[in-house]
Amino acid sequence: MKTSKGTTRVSKYTPRGYALSVRRALAGKGLFAGEDIPKGICVIEYTGNVLMGRDAEGKGGKYLFEVSARKTIDGNVRSNSARYINHSCRPNCEAIVRRGRVFIFSRARINAGTELVYDYGKEYFDAFIKPNGCRCEKHRMGS
Repeated sequence: MKTSKGTTRVSKYTPRGYALSVRRALAGKGLFAGEDIPKGICVIEYTGNVLMGRDAEGKGGKYLFEVSARKTIDGNVRSNSARYINHSCRPNCEAIVRRGRVFIFSRARINAGTELVYDYGKEYFDAFIKPNGCRCEKHRMGS
């Protein structure tokens, strides 16, 4: 979108193209910052196939992101690097749903080499993480 001065205005929901890499993490694979990321920045979008209504109910899987009561994103596609963002009880990112899309924002400054993590929420935590024990940094450190 062009402003009155002829410059292009970028939405705050546009991922800024920071260098990110998938590497081994304590909870499997994780997504890591390849450079410093400031607080409050849209880092990446969670993408995938859109499932409507009952299509998501029987699907199962750990990469389903419920956007609304009728819409779910199946993030189990190779192009979705955001699927590697692991859960943390002390997150440095947060997922924000806007207009049926999911954007991952930095909650704090993230230093290069740091794993991106966000809180998956109580329902997911109770179903998938709690039965095996949380492996986030907060629980590994015992606090």
